[in-house]
Amino acid sequence: MTAHRPGRTGNPAQLSALALAAALLAAPVTAHGQEQEQDLPGLRGTVAEDALSADADAPAAAPAPRPAPREVPTLPEEPAPAAMREQRAGLDNQRVAAIEARPRAPDDDPYAPLGIRAGTFVLRPQLEQGIGWTSNAGNAPGGRASVFSETALRLDAQSDWSRHRAAFTADGSYRKSLSGDRIDEIDGGVTGRIDFDLAHELAAFAAAGYRIDPESASTPGAVAGAVEQPLRHTLNASAGLSKDAGPLRFALTGALARETFDDAELTDGTVVSQRDRDSTLAAATLRAGYAISPALAPFVEAEIGRRIYDETLDSGGYARSADRYALRGGVAFDFGEKLNGEIAAGWLTERPDDSRLDDVSGLSLIGNVAWSPVRGTTLRLTAGTTVETAAAPGEAGSLLYTGNLALERQLRANLTGRAVAGLDWRDYAGGGHDLVMRGEASLTWWMNRYAGITARASHEVQESSLPGRDWDATRVWLGMTLQR
Repeated sequence: MTAHRPGRTGNPAQLSALALAAALLAAPVTAHGQEQEQDLPGLRGTVAEDALSADADAPAAAPAPRPAPREVPTLPEEPAPAAMREQRAGLDNQRVAAIEARPRAPDDDPYAPLGIRAGTFVLRPQLEQGIGWTSNAGNAPGGRASVFSETALRLDAQSDWSRHRAAFTADGSYRKSLSGDRIDEIDGGVTGRIDFDLAHELAAFAAAGYRIDPESASTPGAVAGAVEQPLRHTLNASAGLSKDAGPLRFALTGALARETFDDAELTDGTVVSQRDRDSTLAAATLRAGYAISPALAPFVEAEIGRRIYDETLDSGGYARSADRYALRGGVAFDFGEKLNGEIAAGWLTERPDDSRLDDVSGLSLIGNVAWSPVRGTTLRLTAGTTVETAAAPGEAGSLLYTGNLALERQLRANLTGRAVAGLDWRDYAGGGHDLVMRGEASLTWWMNRYAGITARASHEVQESSLPGRDWDATRVWLGMTLQR
């Protein structure tokens, strides 16, 4: 006998299928025909299945409506700034500096000559061309004014050797009058020097030079009444050794100086020979010093030499060859680029072989100092003592003291100024003296590294205790300067 559970009719499997079908038909459909999310029946054997079986006979209830989705308020979109809307994209191929690149240092002198490479030397040529005026064409008493053209060429060469050093200089100028008193002068020269750095604190040098220039009408050997003063040829050669032994400094130098003169032509056409003045000077100098510091070294030096004239007896019957002696003391200093050079003082004498001629003797001064107080400014002092020969009967010659103080200043990067003050004192062996004072100022405006405009003005005065030797001259010059 089968037991019957109250409240249930039909097959339970059929009831479950009917319930599932009713749920599927009751799922809502959206306006666009797409089905919304629907409830799926529970799994078999769960509590939901038992409850659905228990209520199978009850009428089916309408499914509860699903709530409408809640609208989310949105803020109105703000327009982007114009700068952002119009900004252009950057370049993708921008130049990138080298990783190890260094900033380029500024040029200390942007208008300095670059030079020309010639093997192991660097050549620096310079050419000046301009027109000048002088109030005294011959630098002599009674000289007249003249307008002239002047061309000057200079060539400097420096080696770039790692150990030794060589320097070479050549210069020449030509002056030709355009109007006024006649000027037709040429002068020039060449010099060279090689310094050798040998082993064991030993150094050597060799130097040579040649120069040609017209003799000034104010010198003691000037020929009176000459159309042009004779040309003077000077040939120099020297060599030396120096040795450092601890604080001791030793140096030995030998020098030769050859001086010759061309013949002079007088206004009446007569030619006067100058062979009596041709001579050769040979001298040797020994220096000993002590370095009290790396930058300061006092020294003493002794000189002995012989001046030999080509003519044993001149046209007046005088034997002018002479012995030369000198003794000096001084100090050499080197404080780098700020201050360097040397100064010395002593006594110099030349004693002619002819007893009728006086000795040419006096104080000997030598100096060469360079001082740079600030960058771009250089002050140079040069001083020297020279024995001047003579050919007039009874005259032995004179001592000439020369001194120059030159100031060079870089006013701007492209403007250079120079001022020179000079003083000469000539002391005649037979009595009397000459005093020469001169001054010069110049400016150079550089348009670029290769060309500039130069202006110069100078004035020179000579006052003498001898009659007929006073004169003065003023000179101005304007021209172009070319360099490489």
